[in-house]
Amino acid sequence: MHVDITPLAVGLLIFISSLISLRFGISVAIIEILLGAVAGSFGLESQAWMVYLAKFGGVLLTFLAGTEIDTVLLKERFSASFQIGAMSFLFPFLGVVAFCWYIAGWDLDASLVAGVALSTTSLAVVYSVLVESGLARSTIGKMLMAATFITDMGTALALSVLFAKPTIFTLVFILASLLIIVLATRYSHVVFGHPRLQNKVIEPEIKYVFVLLLAFMYFATLGDGHAVLPAFMLGLLMSGQFGEGEQAKILRNRLRTVAYAVITPVFFIVGGLNVSLELVCVSVGIFCILLDRSIAS
Repeated sequence: MHVDITPLAVGLLIFISSLISLRFGISVAIIEILLGAVAGSFGLESQAWMVYLAKFGGVLLTFLAGTEIDTVLLKERFSASFQIGAMSFLFPFLGVVAFCWYIAGWDLDASLVAGVALSTTSLAVVYSVLVESGLARSTIGKMLMAATFITDMGTALALSVLFAKPTIFTLVFILASLLIIVLATRYSHVVFGHPRLQNKVIEPEIKYVFVLLLAFMYFATLGDGHAVLPAFMLGLLMSGQFGEGEQAKILRNRLRTVAYAVITPVFFIVGGLNVSLELVCVSVGIFCILLDRSIAS
């Protein structure tokens, strides 16, 4: 009888990452990515359930980041957040494309892919670090999350313009996302504010949020889109329902607990598994140059 050891291995990696994070004070997200990369070099491979759970973890973290944004502050500091986000995408993109095309001698498509890859950031990672450091609710933390979202939007737009081939299902994804956002923003208070649904061990409110995010993922896959974009917008528009009230704090903390226990760790572990340490070592020169170019930009 064949017994799959992968779930046990992933569980151990998640637990060990937590211990290392607590011992050295490094964000657990970074530790999970590094351990995932090491485990991948020893033969651990991503499975279909891990890939889907990882995608869901990224969407969930993006939604949570949106709920942390103060909309009043965002309006007041939108210009600063937009400029930081736009420049953090544009400068690395142009710098890396120019280096790969003119100096490294790569073809245009490879140069564009490298530019997009090294100009993007991860709102999920930024949010995780800010939460662990206690900065998520601070003014600078909220501005950083907003700026990171702008950077992610630049990446999504660049991928769409350069490589995507829109179909009728792309329009379905956009319309479905807008409909979900409008209906959820208008009627979610019925779920969150209903006394018969609050403080229940079966957590109907969290399951409701999961259904919304899974709907985004379904239509995003159908239309070859990015579920993180509508997920962040939904979190942003629902931030008032995750505000400063006692019940709202309880709901946010429960949602974080569910996310950080197993869902988001799989997201970071799978991200690490996608890194080939062998290829990094073989091409360490170009790797360091591109990394330095991206940081310098």
